[in-house]
Amino acid sequence: MKSDMYSRYAQQYDLAVQDNIYNALFERPNLQAMLGDIEGKKVLDLGCGPGVYADYFLRKGAESITCLDFSVEMVDIVKNKFSDRVSTYVQDLSEGLPKEAERQYDVIVCPLVIHYLKDITALFSDVYRVLKPGGSMALSTHHPFADFECSASGNYFDTELVQEEWDTVGTPVQVTFYRRPLVEITNAVTNAGLSITQISEGQVSGAIKQASPETYERLRKHPNFIFIKCQK
Repeated sequence: MKSDMYSRYAQQYDLAVQDNIYNALFERPNLQAMLGDIEGKKVLDLGCGPGVYADYFLRKGAESITCLDFSVEMVDIVKNKFSDRVSTYVQDLSEGLPKEAERQYDVIVCPLVIHYLKDITALFSDVYRVLKPGGSMALSTHHPFADFECSASGNYFDTELVQEEWDTVGTPVQVTFYRRPLVEITNAVTNAGLSITQISEGQVSGAIKQASPETYERLRKHPNFIFIKCQK
């Protein structure tokens, strides 16, 4: 699902997520903590955005990195930043991973992506297919409890299209995504054949408290993202 956030404002988004609270200080430290050792690993970055995780994987000594994103603009940013050090192309993840061969990746990361997909079953089916035996995936997404505040139906177990206005890039931008119950996510993972090995609701760091005491208190008391690690 395309948003101006990731197309028209792609350059501004790239700058914002380098050091902002929700991406840089909350989401990335918590998801990276799930990834383990990256050195010598073949990594697939799903919803790569402007390549912040690709940079992390390069610094950690990954053997190879493949970056996919729905946004042409984001893929162009990654190409300009890393040239031939990473492989990158445009892919609608709701269609799975049709260009990827089976059993080739050690690690898959999927940061803040699946809430943009109406149906997540094709993606997880292909994640299982392209992971090596023993390989793992770590993902982050909107916490179902947080998104339920946006529900129009009032039924937690519905999957609903939600629209909000975000100011991530310094300009109010309308962003559309899907809210869904936790069981829909976990069923998609386990029905694909993957085993869930870890679930986290995120640790709120002192860096967030220093940046914004108000945001720190909110994140400390109300879950915002959920982090899941699964293994083949």
